[in-house]
Amino acid sequence: MNAPRFNAYGVAAIYRFEMARFMRTIWQSLVTPVITTSLYFVVFGSAIGSRMSDVNGVPYAAFIVPGLIMMTVFTESIFNGSFGIYFPKFVGTIYELLSAPVSYVEVVLAYVGAAATKSVALGLVILATASLFVPIHILHVGWMIGFLVLISVTFSLFGFILGIWANSFEQLNIVPMLIMTPLTFLGGAFYSIDMLPPAWRTLTLFNPVVYLISGFRWSFFGTADVAVGLSFGMTLGFLAVCLAVVAVVFKTGYRLKN
Repeated sequence: MNAPRFNAYGVAAIYRFEMARFMRTIWQSLVTPVITTSLYFVVFGSAIGSRMSDVNGVPYAAFIVPGLIMMTVFTESIFNGSFGIYFPKFVGTIYELLSAPVSYVEVVLAYVGAAATKSVALGLVILATASLFVPIHILHVGWMIGFLVLISVTFSLFGFILGIWANSFEQLNIVPMLIMTPLTFLGGAFYSIDMLPPAWRTLTLFNPVVYLISGFRWSFFGTADVAVGLSFGMTLGFLAVCLAVVAVVFKTGYRLKN
């Protein structure tokens, strides 16, 4: 028996549909993070940063740039990944998707690929905006792009799982607002965890966001709160867990077929 062929047309159709929805609101999608980034630089970079010493040899205004990018990438990846699959469930068109000649691998590839594309674009927009306020020199450009893409894909996949799990828009916003936002603020986005007392630093190491932000910041400045290899491994580990969960969801039809 011949193995089923990869349905590139189906993947492209779903991907284009998701990107078309993004393009219809592109100004809102791009202007909002630009304004938010500018406000953070006004408050943290100018008002507070001018009174702070360098962090690990990096000016504070430049030090917060990777944290700002990651904060937006986390949020947007989860939102785009979850809304893309939740909306068909909400309007009832999910059954058309399930009956279409596309495998679950192709469905995930299309939805997660579109969500990750949006997140990477927003991350680059924020980086360009930040460069207007402070000189930015990226030591490891390849690693920076690699971390940005990998984290965008991972959290888009995580958002995809949330979109399947959620039964309401309220549930859809629980994790991004009540869990991810606090973890990001407590994960070293605006400070180095080395600045914390030993007990708090040990507790912070249980926050997975610390490893993601630390690895991404290393690609900019060559300094990190934890080893870059550990950061990369934690990101791959989270991605592997998400892939395993998605496989179980589609195998069992959890909250898709009922």
